[in-house]
Amino acid sequence: QVQLVESGGGLVQAGGSLRLSCAASGRTFSNYPMGWFRQAPEKEREFVAAISRSGGSTNYADSVEGRFTISRDNARNTVYLQMNSLKPEDTAVYYCAAKTNSDSYYKSRNYDYWGQGTQVTVSS
Repeated sequence: QVQLVESGGGLVQAGGSLRLSCAASGRTFSNYPMGWFRQAPEKEREFVAAISRSGGSTNYADSVEGRFTISRDNARNTVYLQMNSLKPEDTAVYYCAAKTNSDSYYKSRNYDYWGQGTQVTVSS
């Protein structure tokens, strides 16, 4: 089992920045590729970013490429999402997730463990 706890969400004006953190406990954090997803009201959960076990490989949704950066610190059992140039359409609950397989990183169903989510609201 892996327990994930997100933090760092909040209210920010358009153009601003936030950094989300996801602290993991339980089994060896470095064993798990990690992802960030988000879900806006009345919309499906969507992929935001993913990072490999070592942090050497990252992937992003087109909508956040160049604005968001995913990173991880395996010594601190934490994954981060740095969000810059935020837009109102980035408003959502953001979830971190861990997966135990090598299936595609952008599909939420491939992730085994989820945090409770943190709200990000971007005002115009």
